[in-house]
Amino acid sequence: MFSNPRTAVFLGVAALGLVCDPGYAEEMIKAKVLTNAIQLDANHVKAGTVTFEVSNAPDTGLTHEFVVLKTDLAEDKLPVKNGQVSESRFKKMGEVENIDPGKNKRLTLKLAPGRYVLICNQPGHYSMGLHTSLRVTP
Repeated sequence: MFSNPRTAVFLGVAALGLVCDPGYAEEMIKAKVLTNAIQLDANHVKAGTVTFEVSNAPDTGLTHEFVVLKTDLAEDKLPVKNGQVSESRFKKMGEVENIDPGKNKRLTLKLAPGRYVLICNQPGHYSMGLHTSLRVTP
């Protein structure tokens, strides 16, 4: 079929690479931070590179942040001290700070399978309902 054995070996290795690819995805999630909630356009994604397009609604009148924590705790059960979640008690994956009303910021992370809680950790904001959960599947 192939006149050159090297061509056959190359094509075989290339095909094997396609079959053995773990299939990690590149996902985009739109997150809207409101006055009393964080809304996601998807609550689960495949493991791999995930980009969050975070927007602060123009009518909030508040500057927000967006923090991604890996935890098995329910989104509304994180420990709060002095109006803020103790981020150091969790595996913090990343964050974007100082998102002014009507503005957007992006956060790109590599996420492994598991459960994550996404919060605004400005003083008092978590308790106002600014949290949601995300499930990352293999």
